[in-house]
Amino acid sequence: MSTDIRQVRVLDPEASADDVAAILAEDGCVTVAELVSPQVMDAVHAEMAPYIERTPMGPDDFSGHRTRRTGSMIARSPSFRPLANHPLVTGTLDRVLGDHATSYQLHLTQVIDIGPGEPGQLVHRDQWAFDFFPFPAGYEVECHVMWAMTDFTEENGATRVIPGSHAWEDKLRPQYEETVPAVMPKGSIFFYVGSVYHGGGANRSDARRLGINVGYTLSWLRQEENQYLACPPEVARTIDEDLAKLIGYRRGAYALGYFGDLQDPMEAVRGVPTDRGFST
Repeated sequence: MSTDIRQVRVLDPEASADDVAAILAEDGCVTVAELVSPQVMDAVHAEMAPYIERTPMGPDDFSGHRTRRTGSMIARSPSFRPLANHPLVTGTLDRVLGDHATSYQLHLTQVIDIGPGEPGQLVHRDQWAFDFFPFPAGYEVECHVMWAMTDFTEENGATRVIPGSHAWEDKLRPQYEETVPAVMPKGSIFFYVGSVYHGGGANRSDARRLGINVGYTLSWLRQEENQYLACPPEVARTIDEDLAKLIGYRRGAYALGYFGDLQDPMEAVRGVPTDRGFST
C-alpha cells in the first residue's frame, strides 16, 4: 500500500480507447469529460424516473440507507442502450478484458441515486462480488463505467477511488480518507477496473447525486444482474443485435451458454437457426 494518493486523470471527449486503456493499466481508473451531452442524460433520467421513485432505499450500510439502486436499464430505457455499447466503452473493453478472454458481457446496469446525508461507502473492490475469489494480480476480469447523470462533486457524493490501488494486495481495508473524488460534469464517464479500491462518496449537499453504473465482466463469470430476467428474449429481439449479444445472448466461450440441443442463444432471440454444435 502506498501513502501517495494520485488524483484521477481526465481525458477529453476525443480520447481513444488506447488512451483510456493505457491509463487504466497505470491507475486503474480514468475519467473522460463530457463524452455525451447533458440532454442524453436527461433523456435517460426521464425514462428511468418512474422506476427510481418506486425503488426502496438500500437495506444495509453497504447499499446505503439513503441510496436507491435501480436496474433493468436495457429494458426500461431505450435512450440508455447506445451508452451500454458506446464505441469508446467497447473499444476500451476490447483492450482491458478482450485481450485475455474469448468475450466479455454486460454485468449490471444500475442508476445509483445517493441522497443527502448518505455517508461514504465502505472502500472495496467490485471483483469481490465473485465470492472474494483471489484473481491473479494484473488479470482483470471486470471493468465498470459510471456515467454522470448529474454533476459529480466532492460535496454531493462523487465516486471515491484510490488511483493505482489495482496493484495493491487483495482484501485490504483502506480508509475513506485515502480516496479521492472522481469529480466530473454531467455527461462525463468514469472508467475503473474491478480490482481498484473505491466506494460511493458521502453526500453532504442538499441534492441527490445520480450516476449510471454499468459493469462488464468476462463471459465465463456469472453476471451480478440476471440479464435474462432483466431483459428477456421478447425484449432482446427488439434491440440492436450487438447489444443483445453483449447482454449474454451468445456463447460465452467454446462450450458455455448454449441451450437445448446445442443451440446458440441468438436462436431464442431471432427465432431462426444458427450454426450450432461442437465436438469433443
